[in-house]
Amino acid sequence: MSRAEQPSRRTVLAVAVAAAVAGGTGTATAAGATAGAEPDETAGRPVDNHAWITYSDWRAGTAAGALAVAGSRPGIVIGAPAGTTEYTDPHTGTTATWEYATWTAPVHPLAVPSTEVIASWNAHTPAGTWIQIELQGTYSDGTATPWYVMGRWAAGDGDIKRTSVDDQTDGRSTVWTDTFAIDDPSTGLRLAAYRLRLTLYRKPGAKNTPTVWRLGAMGSDVPDRFTVPASTPGLTRELIVPRYSQEIHKGQYPEYDNGGEAWCSPTSSQMIIEYWGGRLTQEQLAWVDPSFADPQVCHAARYTYDYQYAGCGNWPFNAAYAATFKDLQGVVTRLGSLTDLETLIAAGIPAITSQSFLKEELTGAGYGTSGHLMTVIGFTAEGDVIANDPASPDDAAVRRVYKRREWENIWLRTKRYNASGKVVSGTGGVCYLYFPACPTPRQRKALAAVGVR
Repeated sequence: MSRAEQPSRRTVLAVAVAAAVAGGTGTATAAGATAGAEPDETAGRPVDNHAWITYSDWRAGTAAGALAVAGSRPGIVIGAPAGTTEYTDPHTGTTATWEYATWTAPVHPLAVPSTEVIASWNAHTPAGTWIQIELQGTYSDGTATPWYVMGRWAAGDGDIKRTSVDDQTDGRSTVWTDTFAIDDPSTGLRLAAYRLRLTLYRKPGAKNTPTVWRLGAMGSDVPDRFTVPASTPGLTRELIVPRYSQEIHKGQYPEYDNGGEAWCSPTSSQMIIEYWGGRLTQEQLAWVDPSFADPQVCHAARYTYDYQYAGCGNWPFNAAYAATFKDLQGVVTRLGSLTDLETLIAAGIPAITSQSFLKEELTGAGYGTSGHLMTVIGFTAEGDVIANDPASPDDAAVRRVYKRREWENIWLRTKRYNASGKVVSGTGGVCYLYFPACPTPRQRKALAAVGVR
């Protein structure tokens, strides 16, 4: 299972608990199309997921020292640096000088005025380079947020320690680890638009550069709800996805969030990366103790670790890790129903979902959790969910079948009661999606049906 709730994150991104009314319910939007049906272009969906990925997209931004490059996978790189700056790594105390360039996206008006926004990015950062992602928004009253840092990221950990940034607030909104959130949604205040800014860094005089292929954000305003309407089963299919247990890694590399018991996110990520053919070389795995089984899970934990959050559960960091593998993309979004998941599974796309629940709320799990990631790989003939659950005693036990109605509710609700009877938040359908850089027409159609470009 994942770590217990972090003090720096208001539990898995639901509406503020302070605004919750115990016992209240909301109506979930029935988002997504039946598996195999024409996409409805996500009409009525309480989520806006936008990304810059094409050469035209990159050309539309404002660059200072950054350069748009074309090709099979267009991106943004350092051209002629805009200048130099010093950065003191808060986790090592080391101060270094870096050349930098910036790229600022056009303003994106949110189709869904949002209470929360999560950025995602896919990039290549060779040794001696790293990137910073920032967000500035416009509130629904026309005023602006400050520039918020949404992540300082590198694929490796030899130059900087990848990190979120705590203590960012203007008294109306706050960044909680990887998420921008309106402090009090009950006031009606929302984020109406945003723009993103990339800063690309490299060592002075170097010729190598970060390359960012995908940059975007998911804004959402999911209604408060303890329960969600039941969906109707529409698909019987199971994808063959590798099975890895986080539990066999207990005590291994405790410097990465106390070892494997907290590695549900990187373990789930590694399963889907390998489903798509991503493999680590012996050279990449050489640092792992050779007596440890599934060394690739240890590797995933190390390279998703957020040194500020002190855990491997930073959602965009997991998506960015997946995209370090050849020809893969990764995004963080929210889905609206199990019908959405059926649409993806029908196209061969598994998903990583985030949920929290009491032991008695999910038959057969055998545990309760304040936050946990699983890999959804299919549906039974009865419509029940087939999941690779990393919180299993060994790899052989990872494949689970969970009751559709129970699973749907623990994943999609935004509010729940914890073991003490206190109202706390749920994830509201948070999901990571990893898929090919060049999806097939069927995959592209399924992604469009759930709001992902």
